[in-house]
Amino acid sequence: MRLEDKLFLNHYRVDSIPHIKIKDPEACLKCERHQCTVICPANVYKWDEGQRKIIVGWENCLEMGACMVACNEFDNIDMVYPRGGYGISYKYG
Repeated sequence: MRLEDKLFLNHYRVDSIPHIKIKDPEACLKCERHQCTVICPANVYKWDEGQRKIIVGWENCLEMGACMVACNEFDNIDMVYPRGGYGISYKYG
């Protein structure tokens, strides 16, 4: 089974309050590789060349924290777990 197929087994309950944010958008301009856009399997982070900033689609977050590890040069991602009852629920089947 492909990863994309497994992602459809999961259930998301999206909160209206984002649990991920970029601390300093200017720091992303100094980052050459934008590792957060590559490491996240749910494609939460996208580099928008026109706006010259990272777009965060926190609604799809799998809450694994790889983005914070990938952003080790600038430590520019602030992530907390969603409030109780929100976020992802994994279903293994």
